[in-house]
Amino acid sequence: MRLFYTLGVYFYVTALTIFGLLMITLSFHWLEVRDIAAALDFLYNNTYNSRLILALAGILLIILTMFFAQILTGKLQKERTIAWNNPNGQVTIALTAVEDLIKRLTSTVGEIKESRSDVVAGKKGELNIDVRIILRSETNIQELTSNLQEMIKNKIQEILGLEEAITVRVHVAKIIPVDFKDKPLKEDSEFKKPTVPFQSYGR
Repeated sequence: MRLFYTLGVYFYVTALTIFGLLMITLSFHWLEVRDIAAALDFLYNNTYNSRLILALAGILLIILTMFFAQILTGKLQKERTIAWNNPNGQVTIALTAVEDLIKRLTSTVGEIKESRSDVVAGKKGELNIDVRIILRSETNIQELTSNLQEMIKNKIQEILGLEEAITVRVHVAKIIPVDFKDKPLKEDSEFKKPTVPFQSYGR
């Protein structure tokens, strides 16, 4: 599977590079449109065997495209889950479920007004957790974040039974007074993470 994935990457890089070079040559008139038309006319009106080869190449290209899309989709889906094998079969857990668990944990901490988390599973099964929080009052941030990291790590290990490493990073985005009426978390620009949209299920 890894070989097909690598071949697919090189194939698309080569195809897109050729297409880009073709656009450049056309823009600078290094290649005339009539030359392209002549090449297409040659393929269209040539012998039956050459047309058959062209058709088979087109079918192969479609198959490769679909196969490569399935590999990418499966890869992305795999990265959003953690799994292990039980005697009766495989068990998978969506990382969004872990993110929802973290959200419920942080809601029990009185100093935290709102929170968001992103959980990423590493290649060796380790979990990398980024938690971004809004504090509702002035507090000992070092002590609070240390306790929060320990609580999240212990709870996930307890529930999931993971032996792999769990890294918890905490980012304090804002500290507000207790009576401060601010916008909801989802509208706060300081919490936006354009590269990885936040996803979480409701309770």
